[in-house]
Amino acid sequence: MKIKKTLPGALLSLLCALGVTAALSARSVHAQTINVVDVGGALALLQDAIESYKTVNPNVKFTFTKAPAPELPGKLKAMQAANRTDIDLVLGGNDILAAGIQQKLWTRMLPEQDKKFPGVLGNYHPQAQKMQELAQGEALAVVFMTGGPFLQYNPDKVKQPPTTPQELLAWCKANPNRLIYARPANSGPGRAFMMGLPYLLGDKNPKDPVNGWEKTWVYLKALNTCIEYYPTGTGAVMKELGQGSRDITPSVTGWDINPRALGIVPKEFKIVAFKNFTWINDTQYMMVPKGVAADKMPVVLDLMAHLLKPQQQALTWDKGYFYPGPAVKNVPVTMAPKESQDVIKEFGRPEFAEWTTKQPHAQPLDAESMVKAFRIWDQEVGAQKYK
Repeated sequence: MKIKKTLPGALLSLLCALGVTAALSARSVHAQTINVVDVGGALALLQDAIESYKTVNPNVKFTFTKAPAPELPGKLKAMQAANRTDIDLVLGGNDILAAGIQQKLWTRMLPEQDKKFPGVLGNYHPQAQKMQELAQGEALAVVFMTGGPFLQYNPDKVKQPPTTPQELLAWCKANPNRLIYARPANSGPGRAFMMGLPYLLGDKNPKDPVNGWEKTWVYLKALNTCIEYYPTGTGAVMKELGQGSRDITPSVTGWDINPRALGIVPKEFKIVAFKNFTWINDTQYMMVPKGVAADKMPVVLDLMAHLLKPQQQALTWDKGYFYPGPAVKNVPVTMAPKESQDVIKEFGRPEFAEWTTKQPHAQPLDAESMVKAFRIWDQEVGAQKYK
């Protein structure tokens, strides 16, 4: 089926509803510019894969912008209220996913678009599939990270690294301002640390930050007394760690590998696990704001399906930024570009494979609980100390 003329928006919407959007190929629609906003750093993994979509549909162009996760919901809400949504695809983590679900910003993907993404849930590997459940049908997982938390440290400054939260607090008090982590609402490692503590401290309900995190909030407030400030992004944390102004930070797999591969953090910096820790897995999602133009919607959906194909997923091994990367099963590192394979070989950690097998895994908080946890942290822990 070929449609040589530009289709009216209403007809495109009808075709989308009938599940025939795959017929809308590069030669069947007029040129489109798809505006992609990244709030979680996923472009580092996905931009090449997105650009490769032009081989399927050369009439499509892309614009890429970045925004802090806490700021985007208000912008989207204003656009939607004015019926002028000019953001077509959002890439981000659990923070923006949760805020968007709570504020009803996203276009539902599943089951409404099942025909566009046949078998998608079965194509995810098991841990990514569990992360997809957090999306509540309003987004699609596109990259996966085993996560953390563990500690990343400078071995020249830290001779006996802490292996329990209590030891970390004692070290922090003995070495004020040498520990750093970023505001959880805008940092994957910050979130993993915050959400991993209830498991480490034995709180009564790790999934309930309001009524189940008594020990965690007491601990974070105590830790706050020896932390100078909280950056609003993980990049600033790694820069300070690498430059030597801080000695320890809670970390996750990708933020351990990638900054060392890029030379931001010295290669010889080490990691240590908390005793009996639970992995808090992480994922970047694809989200479509409500109000996307009807004639763009088939292209956006087709792009999302393209990014879930094994060939594109193999690119997400990248330089270890979101280790391992692929959310889809059966995409080993041997499918990745040679440069990615070389980076993982040189900067990867044998500990990760061991810990992944031995330690239990948990998913982050659901959308409503995560927003509540961010609010409590902002008001009671990091108030006036993040920048």
